Amino acid sequence: MARAELGTRPISEITAAEVLKVLKSVDERGNHETAKRLRATIGGVFRYAIATTRAENDPTYALKGALTAPIVTHRAAITDPKGLGALLRAIESFDGQPTTRAALRLMPILFPRPGELRMAEWSEFDLEKGEWTILASRMKMRRPHRSQLPRQAIEILRELHAITGRGKLPFHSVRTVLRPISENSLNAALRRLGYAKDEVTAHGFRATVSTLLNESSLRHADAME
Repeated sequence: MARAELGTRPISEITAAEVLKVLKSVDERGNHETAKRLRATIGGVFRYAIATTRAENDPTYALKGALTAPIVTHRAAITDPKGLGALLRAIESFDGQPTTRAALRLMPILFPRPGELRMAEWSEFDLEKGEWTILASRMKMRRPHRSQLPRQAIEILRELHAITGRGKLPFHSVRTVLRPISENSLNAALRRLGYAKDEVTAHGFRATVSTLLNESSLRHADAME
């Protein structure tokens, strides 16, 4: 929020109308997804202020529905627990190229955008610390992103390192080590497992996780997004 606009006022005095004015300035430039994420970020600041007794309410709750909804391209995805379990078992049985198999196994564990995983480099992974740091240049929001790797992901990456660890790309193409596998490779693998394109896609794993997490009510919806 602009310092010139708000000065040094306490956060408790900032109103929903003032927050909306800032969000609208972003939304009206056509950056609808950015405005949505900005609302979530501002909401996080207010919730921290509430927890530390600096404020009593979060005005961003009153702004739900006030911004232009981003146009969402729905990707085919499995969104029920039993269906997901069947898909995970099918993925474990995949006997194709090692790079494709590893990427396919990691998708429902890490649920990144397919391109973020396919084009990853070994230098991004710290298997000792269990961290994956994606450079800002490869992120949709142009900010570096660091995530913790669960034990299962580390095991898969260690297995893959024994095969492709001498090169730059973990998930290199079968034709050349200089290029990553394509997104079509992942989707083709899903077809080999018997899943039609209107049932599940590589992009659909993010929708799967988002749906199941939101239905679980384990965390605030903004935190899950």
